[in-house]
Amino acid sequence: MTNNQTPKIPDSIKLRPYQQQAIASWFANNGRGTLKMATGSGKTIAALAIATELYRQIELQVLLVVCPYRHLVAQWSRECQLFNLEPILAFENAHNWQSQLANQLYTVRQGDRAFVTIITTNSTLIGDRFQSLLKYFPDKTLIIGDEAHNLGAPRLEESLPTKIGLRLALSATPERHFDEEGTETIFNYFGEVLQPELTLADAIDRGALVRYNYHPVLVHLTEAESQIYAKITHRIGWALAECDGNFTSEEVTALLMQRSRLVGAAANKLTALRDLMSTRKNTTHTLFYCGDGTIEETGESQLDAVVRILGHEIGYRVNSYTAQTSVDDRESLRQQLETGQLQGLVAIRCLDEGVDIPAIQTAVILASSSNPRQFVQRRGRILRPHPGKNRATLFDFIVIPPDLDRETWDIERNLLKKELRRFIEFSELADNAESAQLKLLKIQTKYDIK
Repeated sequence: MTNNQTPKIPDSIKLRPYQQQAIASWFANNGRGTLKMATGSGKTIAALAIATELYRQIELQVLLVVCPYRHLVAQWSRECQLFNLEPILAFENAHNWQSQLANQLYTVRQGDRAFVTIITTNSTLIGDRFQSLLKYFPDKTLIIGDEAHNLGAPRLEESLPTKIGLRLALSATPERHFDEEGTETIFNYFGEVLQPELTLADAIDRGALVRYNYHPVLVHLTEAESQIYAKITHRIGWALAECDGNFTSEEVTALLMQRSRLVGAAANKLTALRDLMSTRKNTTHTLFYCGDGTIEETGESQLDAVVRILGHEIGYRVNSYTAQTSVDDRESLRQQLETGQLQGLVAIRCLDEGVDIPAIQTAVILASSSNPRQFVQRRGRILRPHPGKNRATLFDFIVIPPDLDRETWDIERNLLKKELRRFIEFSELADNAESAQLKLLKIQTKYDIK
């Protein structure tokens, strides 16, 4: 055979008991299933250990990993190399990977090659070039869906190879937000959630994630923002009345997103950020999560405003990290943050899923969506263990809604219940739970939320 790149668990990795149990559960479920484990708890390692054991048991020939984003391809590549694998990175320009993949699939089917590893993206998977090669994958192929909740979208679901029988899904939150059909699709293809499920509390208790302090930062809207907020909230009430209280209707969803952007980019968050970071000039390893909205009064994007305040006003060494940042630049920024050359990264959503920067000690959340998955991803992002990191810190900027007339009070209260649930849950597990919950009590009391 022409290569010895077969999977091996490196000596530096010792599987935790819950990872071993998850691996056993997958094999007991006839080679299918979903690992539902807290972000940062080691799903990737467990998945590669499954591939290694499959190679030992049945001489697995192909490992296919499907990721939602380009930066996760690079991250999976690093992990695969630890397991003695040199993967084909099949994404973007097909000229860079198509002939290599076709050739290696041919040689493995001929018995001239022992093992092939492919890492691709969701968008490449659905393309004609990749789809045309699926018929050449041998029976002894394992497909791993990373951040598998994304694969429940209709076009992606149709592209999943039915010929591949060995299937594994990874996600801290496999259930799709407001999409029961998509969630069912994921479980029908990959298999049911396996035991043990690992919650955030479980992961902290077992030492897979570090402990943390949680600091809610309460922010008020400006007068102009309050007026717009009230108008949108009225419209939400009318739209809900017309669709019998269906929060998933297109009109209601659009209005909720519009209001979420307004709240996410509230101008007073910048004042609160300036006050907070003026006392933290010498800190490092910080992530700043922004929304994609603009400041109502200035028209400046929140991301640009945060970079300006941190970099130019306070002198905090930061760079932005967005969907437009190239894969090479992302890797460079990751290394600069790890070494302390950069003190922080200012990001929009693209740091939510799968990015592994264990050295992160602090997160400042200026904006977040109502999707619980985003909150779960961000929690795990800063709680990953790292040498010398005993505890993480999270500052969560929470907007206190303005006073509204009685007509919209009940609507607002129901919406806030959903929003506050995740803040309260996160405060309960914090080392400073009592002081964090005391701050949140102000909102709970004002809106009579138990």
